[in-house]
Amino acid sequence: MAETAHLVDTRLPFGRQLTFGIQHVLIMYTGCITVPLVFGAAAGLDRATIGLLISADLLIAGVITLVQSLGIGKLAGARLPIICGATFIGLDPMILIAKEYGLPAVYGSMMIGGVVGVALALPFARLVRFFPPLVTGTVLTVVGVSLIGVAGGLIIGTDSKAADFAAPSHIGLAAVVFVIAVGFMCLGRGMVSQLGVLIGLVVGIVIAIPMGLIDTDGIAGTDWVGLPKPFHFGAPEFPITGVVAMSVVMAVVFAESTASMLAISEITGKPISKGDLARGLVGDGLSGVLGGVFTAFVDTIFNQNVGAVAATRVYSRYVTATSGAILVVLGVLPRFGAFVAAVPEPVVGGVGLVLFATIAIVGVDTLRKADLGDRVNATIVATAVGVGLLPVMAKDMFVHFPDAAQILLTSGITLGAITAFTLNMVFNHTRLGTFARGDSTPKLAEESTAAESTGHSDIPAPASPAPA
Repeated sequence: MAETAHLVDTRLPFGRQLTFGIQHVLIMYTGCITVPLVFGAAAGLDRATIGLLISADLLIAGVITLVQSLGIGKLAGARLPIICGATFIGLDPMILIAKEYGLPAVYGSMMIGGVVGVALALPFARLVRFFPPLVTGTVLTVVGVSLIGVAGGLIIGTDSKAADFAAPSHIGLAAVVFVIAVGFMCLGRGMVSQLGVLIGLVVGIVIAIPMGLIDTDGIAGTDWVGLPKPFHFGAPEFPITGVVAMSVVMAVVFAESTASMLAISEITGKPISKGDLARGLVGDGLSGVLGGVFTAFVDTIFNQNVGAVAATRVYSRYVTATSGAILVVLGVLPRFGAFVAAVPEPVVGGVGLVLFATIAIVGVDTLRKADLGDRVNATIVATAVGVGLLPVMAKDMFVHFPDAAQILLTSGITLGAITAFTLNMVFNHTRLGTFARGDSTPKLAEESTAAESTGHSDIPAPASPAPA
């Protein structure tokens, strides 16, 4: 009797696959194109050049999403339902490099940072046995709570001096979208329930039209076809400071991506091995290499889409591969990309609120598998969550620190992950933990052995729902 394929490796009928793929793209699109918009403005680029950056950004995001979803042999790709896009982690270093050394140095440094990432992927992946539910659950909780602020920013805006900042009409629109999405997700059946997010988005767009929130300016002047040109700003340059900065960016991206891939493993119930994790990290490094060549950006796994996987329970990696193909099309057909970019931010924020909170709930559920009755483990979780939320709750806390340090310190996800990982190592894998508990038996010795044998077998697979 043939073994039944895991839901992650199951193809859906074409219509469903395309529909869920579009849903993922709509969820991540605004976050993806924001990075080139902000970088282009900070670097003083004209609108046409920023448009080229957006096209390159979408193209590379699509390619990396395809790589992560489908894989390239034994070389790259985690083969999980993953959506990738430009990360904000590299934004400040890129701006600083651009002002100090120029744009060729930005993309030369990014390219070398990507090469460094590819080289370090396997050594970094060997740490996966030190990411038990105690660590992954903590990180997921921090990720979910942190992203709720992002949803709020989309709803009310980020410029407090703008005339429409926190406009009641925008909040009302987001509330309607939120209620519709939750209503369909909870009360719908089958595919209707799984498409609650997309239904909320569509209804929100329709309501936004008479409100004047659909910005179509510039769509008519956007080219139909536009292929990114390699080394658009000239031959790459490699200043040492820039290369080091972008290599640090890649290390931080690795920390976030590791947590995200373990989250996907937890959500879908498909175990992830060290090899899978290493190939996933190679995908991150590859984004740096391709981004440096085609003037795009370093990509990371988008956690809002991790939330969508958890909320919809559509686990097929072929759905996210479809999203990757759509992103590639948007990257080479800028006119279509401009239409998608017109989706109002309050609409995206409305559905984002439930998606991001879902990630936090997955984190809480994961922590149920950890022994929080143990005071040391409970202290580890409390400390890591507190540290991880510091830069979220007090955004200017590290503003006077060196720019290189801010790469690490302003990312709550990274701080939370590093804190949980370090404390778990100290108190669950050394004699100090034995001393702290007054116990003669190392707390997690059996767990570490099991995890090492299979890559990440300490995360039990949840019951699989019926296929979509």
